[in-house]
Amino acid sequence: MAGIEHAGSRHGRYSVEPVSFRSGELVLRGNLYVPSELDEPASAVPILGPYCFVKEQAPVQYATRLADEGFVTLAFDAAHHGASDGEPRRFEDPLAKVADVRAALDFLSSRPEVDADRLAVLGVCEGSSEMLRVAVDDPRVTSIATVSGHYRDADNDVELAGGEALAAGEIARAAVTDRLQARRERGAAALARYEEDGQVEYGAIVDPVRTDVALPWRMIWDWYHGWADRGLWENRYALMSDVPYFAFESLTAAEQLRKPLLMVHADFCDGPDSARRHFAAVPGTDKRLVWQGENSHFQYYEDPAVIDHAVGLAAAWFRDHQ
Repeated sequence: MAGIEHAGSRHGRYSVEPVSFRSGELVLRGNLYVPSELDEPASAVPILGPYCFVKEQAPVQYATRLADEGFVTLAFDAAHHGASDGEPRRFEDPLAKVADVRAALDFLSSRPEVDADRLAVLGVCEGSSEMLRVAVDDPRVTSIATVSGHYRDADNDVELAGGEALAAGEIARAAVTDRLQARRERGAAALARYEEDGQVEYGAIVDPVRTDVALPWRMIWDWYHGWADRGLWENRYALMSDVPYFAFESLTAAEQLRKPLLMVHADFCDGPDSARRHFAAVPGTDKRLVWQGENSHFQYYEDPAVIDHAVGLAAAWFRDHQ
């Protein structure tokens, strides 16, 4: 499918190809965005999105715009999600997503449109933490950009689990820590049942009131439930996901990172203190933190002007470090 050209427009200058590739034994599916009229192989960028994302959410916003900037881009569904294979469904494992991105890099390297020596990665929200690990582990990655990242360290896990009540001082951090421990125990019990008889237990990802869900902020519910109401996103996750999820952290990856890093964040994005901790942990000077005032987290998912600016920053960063 060809992109739509408008007179004087910078947008729509790409073709879209449905693609599939293997990650281990599983087939992953996505869309490859190829800039129009390439006269030589181009840089390529796979994109990871938020927790339990599907490619039609934030990733496509970045893939299309980066394709307009001349990059071959890949928005895909991670294993166990969306159109990709993987049982049980809606199993969220950060390290499995790291493996999926490395498989995506294999796939991109095989494409004639791609210069395999110029591979960058971009993460949005939760995908930022996983892309930090990818950039450390995969020598092919030349640079990384993270946008409105949800960074994984113990303090930020507490901030997320505490929701608005913790932010307003209505609940003590110790109580939130207990809440997290209850989730870990629930996840471990669900994993044991799955290993015993194959039964998969599910819980909600978002809810306007409940605090035992994966993402217990009302503002998160406000954004996500529209996708669920339209049948475009499943508001459930396999409870046993909490075992690998809480075993993962990204601060160690930040400390180990030796690739050029662009971090785009703002006051009302997820975990601003955690973003600063992660940026400070990255050694060396080939890094840039762009703090964009009072932008909110979900503006980086759906506000065209905010996304355009973030993509412009990422495109310039990738060009300067290829």
